[in-house]
Amino acid sequence: MDGLGQLNFVLHRFIKKAAGAGLEAKMIRIHKDIVISEPFVLITYTTGAGQVPDEVQSFLRANYRYLLGVAASGNRNWGNLFAKSGETIAHQFGVPLLLQFELSGTSSEVDAFVTHTRAVFSPAASAV
Repeated sequence: MDGLGQLNFVLHRFIKKAAGAGLEAKMIRIHKDIVISEPFVLITYTTGAGQVPDEVQSFLRANYRYLLGVAASGNRNWGNLFAKSGETIAHQFGVPLLLQFELSGTSSEVDAFVTHTRAVFSPAASAV
């Protein structure tokens, strides 16, 4: 499995854990031609020295209007660059950073993600 395949596997494992923790959501693998026309939360990885992956940047250029929040995976070995893509996206698009998590996430990280995601999709959050 190449590096990108490994990252996709790690993110897929995190999403499966979130579903197992009670989050009802559909997973969509992004690509440059996809158009999303409903509210969504982005889960991404961080590449290089804290960068947003190119395919995520392309996706967001076309789909940022419905972005409600972002979560990012990373490796704590990178220090202050850990899951930095999430911070970058949150700042660039003015959405909350829901979570920065290690690799495929611990159970407490998954629980926090589920809680934060439910909050951004709640009717009270959309009324603000």
